[in-house]
Amino acid sequence: MGQVLEQLFILVGLLVFLVYLVKCVRFSKCIFLHFWRALPRSFLKSMGQWAVITGAGDGVGKAYSFELARQGLNVVLISRTLDKLQAVAAEIERTTGSSVKVIQADFTKDDIYEDIKEKLEGLEIGILVNNVGMLPNFLPSLFLNTPDAIENLIHCNITSVVKMTQLILKSMESRQKGLILNISSGTALFPWPLYSLYSASKAFMHTFSKALQVEYKAKGIIIQVLTPYAISTSMTNYLKTSMIIKTADEFVKESLNYVGFGDEACGCLVYEILANFIRLIPSWAFYSSAMQKFLLTRYCEYLKNNTNVRGAGQAGAPPTLLSSPVLLLEKDQ
Repeated sequence: MGQVLEQLFILVGLLVFLVYLVKCVRFSKCIFLHFWRALPRSFLKSMGQWAVITGAGDGVGKAYSFELARQGLNVVLISRTLDKLQAVAAEIERTTGSSVKVIQADFTKDDIYEDIKEKLEGLEIGILVNNVGMLPNFLPSLFLNTPDAIENLIHCNITSVVKMTQLILKSMESRQKGLILNISSGTALFPWPLYSLYSASKAFMHTFSKALQVEYKAKGIIIQVLTPYAISTSMTNYLKTSMIIKTADEFVKESLNYVGFGDEACGCLVYEILANFIRLIPSWAFYSSAMQKFLLTRYCEYLKNNTNVRGAGQAGAPPTLLSSPVLLLEKDQ
């Protein structure tokens, strides 16, 4: 009996050692990717001639549009606000020389995909960035206090990912190559109270992406979900940048180094560190009433005090809304 227990303890110890060894290797890769480009510059262009980016009018989507154009791809920008799209398209063409197509579409609707399909007809699409999304409440808020825009959120955060993937994955499968980047959120990694709708919708994207990668990896298609934390964009009311809050350009440039890293990544080193730190918090502590009270009081104050009011106003969110417990923000539409 004593020998059996001894062998059991040794086995458990080895398993724990292996788990932490894998984590150390992963973290070492993140450090490497932060400083060096692992993939050749021609890799992204080799996927195909065109990249399609949803929510391309601002923020992260705009940053992906510029960066992919700089890497030699032609880009299709899809978003709701035509003026923004045209301005971004003109700047991309002027600064990179890449060809640009714009498609105006409101992703809170579900009747837009036949039109998008027609306008994408004939293009060799090598990259799809599913970026568009909606944050129903910028400040932490109880579910019943969030705006009643559930159908819009589902269409924007969930339907858009499924439909756009369905449209473009078929041609990638026939060519046996392609890259799909799904921009989820750190709130998708486990249930996030006071952001329940947003967290749940991003968890769908997270699970959907990882399942699809298993299905299509053998066909030469890379499907990766990115789970960043706060990025300073119109969606976050232009939070002041810091060590843990990146600009859209900073995040996008580093995140493209993670292509091939695996089916899931936070997208940059600082978010990998933050995710591992949050995982260390016991669930009983994270979901305690004391933590929820902290989020509703101190964290709300932090968000208000670190918001670039001027930027938020320019993005169409009146500064007076920043003191409200409820906001409705649509990301990069």
